[in-house]
Amino acid sequence: MIVLKFGGSSVKNSNMIKRSLEIVKGVLDREPVMVSSAMGSVTDKLQEIAYTAGKGNSETAENIFNSITNLHLTAAEELLQGENLSHCRDSLLAILKELGSIIKGLVLLREWTPRSNDAVLSFGERLSTTLLYYRALDEGVNAEYIDAREIVKTDDSFSSARLLEKESYGKIKKTVRPSKGRLIITQGFIASTLNGITTTLGRGGSDYTATIVGAALGADEVQIWTDVNGIMTCDPRLVNKAKTLKEISYKEAQELAYFGARVIHPATIQPAIEKNIPVVVKNTQNPKAAGTRIISSETGKGVKAIAFKKGITVINVISSRMLLAFGFLKKIFEIFEKYKTSVDLISTSEVSVSITVDNTFSIKNITEELSLIGSVSVEEKNTIVSLVGLGVWKRPETLSLVFNALKTIPIRMVSLGSSDINLSFVVPDKRADETVLLLHNVFFSEDLENK
Repeated sequence: MIVLKFGGSSVKNSNMIKRSLEIVKGVLDREPVMVSSAMGSVTDKLQEIAYTAGKGNSETAENIFNSITNLHLTAAEELLQGENLSHCRDSLLAILKELGSIIKGLVLLREWTPRSNDAVLSFGERLSTTLLYYRALDEGVNAEYIDAREIVKTDDSFSSARLLEKESYGKIKKTVRPSKGRLIITQGFIASTLNGITTTLGRGGSDYTATIVGAALGADEVQIWTDVNGIMTCDPRLVNKAKTLKEISYKEAQELAYFGARVIHPATIQPAIEKNIPVVVKNTQNPKAAGTRIISSETGKGVKAIAFKKGITVINVISSRMLLAFGFLKKIFEIFEKYKTSVDLISTSEVSVSITVDNTFSIKNITEELSLIGSVSVEEKNTIVSLVGLGVWKRPETLSLVFNALKTIPIRMVSLGSSDINLSFVVPDKRADETVLLLHNVFFSEDLENK
């Protein structure tokens, strides 16, 4: 069987929904499961609703809610007719009514929490898959709709919930029964606790849902359908000469995703690794392109791609008590664990530690507790830039090329990965694009089509 995940750009309007379903219809003989994101920028709009409603700004929240309502009802009119249109409208309006009630509650309570945020964000996928389901029926496809919250179970780490693998795999195997000629449609990104409280897997988590379902069901392949031809040497929105990679290893793909490559979610690869399932990244608008295969075997040494993650905050802790002290770093990381804040990069000296984070939700509490063990400073608006590839920092020529290229760029931190797959450093946001372009020109000036 096969799992196909379609991102927001692949279902952003009625035409793209039709195109995505045509792709799925072409593999009905492979027992497909379709996992979908929300339409286009709907998740961003829902995020704004959650925030503004939580601040008591009912007018703004209502205006955005109305735009989401119009988007989906218009798409239904363009996609459907007759009874399928009527049933779809009823389903959409029921979901929207539920969202409207939550918004009113947030406005009244002036409440914005990670839990309420997840509740609001979950509606995007529920709406998009409703459209997909009824369009599939309208085209004569034998389709089944499954609510992902019934099969993907997590802890209560709202906004970036952790998968409960045993419980999820058990429910998926019991509920999701693929068969030839039949299409199963479900949502990415959203899940629930064992008590049924809605959670999310973090932005971009639809990829993760796809590999979770694929691993549970023993899929032959997981396909990630997006708006580029595969994983590229860099983000083509910044580097117009970026090239598509034909193959990349699981480990390299994990590093790229973690350090900012937007094509796949950072957690996506792990379930595939555990079950040795190939993941293929393809372009919905160019389905005949081969895409990029992510596989278990190594695919050659050297720099494969450049990833970057903007909006990073650097937290510095300086303390003379750190010198020769056992357990000092443990105390620091216990504070980050307490506030469920992941750390990206770490740099240490005899008396100081520098740590980067991209989640600043609890940064005030974190810095207050860190100040009890040392002097704390915070630097905002930074970017992590990462060179990814097997053996990347073990090659002296690589390091030489990097620092020669960036001799005019103020580098804030340098980190050699615990493996030899990534070399990362931190630069100011305002110099990030320049940094990436300089490095891409150095490492990818030649045609990489055969790499």
